[in-house]
Amino acid sequence: MAANSMKLLTGNSHPLLARRVADRLGIDLTKVLVVQHSNQETSVTIGESVRDEDVFIIQSTAPGEVNDGLMELLIMINACKTASARRITAVIPNFPYARQDKKDKSRAPISAKLIANMLQTAGCNHVITMDLHASQIQGFFNVPVDNLYAEPSMLRYIRENFDYRNAVIVSPDAGGAKRATAIADRLDLNFALIHKERSRPNEVSRMVLVGDVQNKIAILVDDMADTCGTLVKAAQTLKKHGAQEVVAIVTHGILSGNAIDSINKSEIGRVVVTNTVPHDEKKKRCPKLHTIDIAPTLAEACRRTHNGESVSFLFSHAPT
Repeated sequence: MAANSMKLLTGNSHPLLARRVADRLGIDLTKVLVVQHSNQETSVTIGESVRDEDVFIIQSTAPGEVNDGLMELLIMINACKTASARRITAVIPNFPYARQDKKDKSRAPISAKLIANMLQTAGCNHVITMDLHASQIQGFFNVPVDNLYAEPSMLRYIRENFDYRNAVIVSPDAGGAKRATAIADRLDLNFALIHKERSRPNEVSRMVLVGDVQNKIAILVDDMADTCGTLVKAAQTLKKHGAQEVVAIVTHGILSGNAIDSINKSEIGRVVVTNTVPHDEKKKRCPKLHTIDIAPTLAEACRRTHNGESVSFLFSHAPT
């Protein structure tokens, strides 16, 4: 495959991340015009030939515009397919509807499977995503899925920004225990767990801490911060048990609803998120918000995919 036959496209969901990836790869973004008509229909015009090219479409999910972003992605994939692209890779840093991955009550849809079907029907040949809410979502696809991890970038951030020898890694719920123990093992630190009891979805009633955080920096690790109710309550619990400082490190900072106000009023010293989801406007309102740039990881995954190299190196290493 020729070294120059790589095209990078993006819609309106996270153009800043796409530009960072393009700069990292040393290529220009392909000209694409994505507009919404007055009747809310999405129209896509690709301004360059993609015939027989290796096409990468970067499209994340911007809070409040998840469905618009998804529709843009599907239409762009289909436009490239009908324009005879050789291979179409959807780079979706934050996979939409990933929390609807199982039938947890009667008549509940498995929406993540529906999204997988839609992407494949549109003409997607390969998916690159990051920190899937449930890694078995990869099994919903009949095409290859590379689920990258933010963990190496998080480890680097922790090593460079904290006296981490005096830290303890905390999972805010039982579901994230595996993620938190992996980070604790890599840093050779202790691990604590918060057991939460929910009264109803998105609302936590009681929290019980398992582990010792006395006089330690408590680093809360999670894959997603949406309304931040769990993180705020977890921080209260940790402070009550004598934690010196509480820091939250999260892959997808969705931060919807009153999340920013909740963080500002909370016991959390800082919330560190990756830029899989755009949050620049929120940073202006929240001095506690810090960013880990994952564009180098996504760019390296695209480069390796394009050149037919192994991507598994990125599961344990963050590109410099």
